[in-house]
Amino acid sequence: MLNETKLKKAATAIQNSKYSIAFTGAGISVESGVPPFRGENGIWNKYDPKTLELDYFHENPLESWEVIKQLFYDFFGKAKSNKAHIVLAEMEKKGLLKCVITQNIDNLHQQAGSKVVHEFHGNSHKLVCTKCRSYFDFKLVDFDNLPPYCEKCNGLLKPDFIFFGEGIPPDAYQNSVEAARMAEVVILIGSTGEVMPAAQMPYLAKQNGATIIEVNPNESNFTNSITDIFLKGKATEVMGRLSDMIY
Repeated sequence: MLNETKLKKAATAIQNSKYSIAFTGAGISVESGVPPFRGENGIWNKYDPKTLELDYFHENPLESWEVIKQLFYDFFGKAKSNKAHIVLAEMEKKGLLKCVITQNIDNLHQQAGSKVVHEFHGNSHKLVCTKCRSYFDFKLVDFDNLPPYCEKCNGLLKPDFIFFGEGIPPDAYQNSVEAARMAEVVILIGSTGEVMPAAQMPYLAKQNGATIIEVNPNESNFTNSITDIFLKGKATEVMGRLSDMIY
């Protein structure tokens, strides 16, 4: 049962804020059928993480691509935005949310209608040529012939998300830091706070005086360290109720 007092407190904080942002992790997409990487039903319990190591990918492109196809294109590509994604997009449209900082690579925020999304770990819906750096929409790539190669230069194509051994995209990092520093409210959804440096963003916002509203089914690394209002529950349910109170 959601705590009405906490919901009202969170809604009031958002209504009074001049600069609110959202910070999202795998938990917001679980209800869209996207499995998390870590935890009980996590992807790394079924697949070897080395297939997403940059060096291994270049040395064993076929083996890596066979796993990548199964994970991100046979299944993830069919996922649809849920109520939580849609509420955030509506908040942005109404001027109540400045941006979303996300650890996710599933494109579901954009699918829901969010315009300003800082993707800390990239996006699986684009592929990039490792040779000429051309970009391709994943829907235009033939995954029946692996590994896929660039139609322009015949270089190896790679999903445009961060592999182990790769750095965070500089623009996404800088934009996220700037938004975190300016934030008066952070709506933190579905992140355990385990993955760095992404998880530093809510801490940075807190250091600058932001109110942290956390939406999670269970306590996270954030809950007892920086969270001001903990709304325990599923992202779709909590964000739906919060939306009703805000408007």
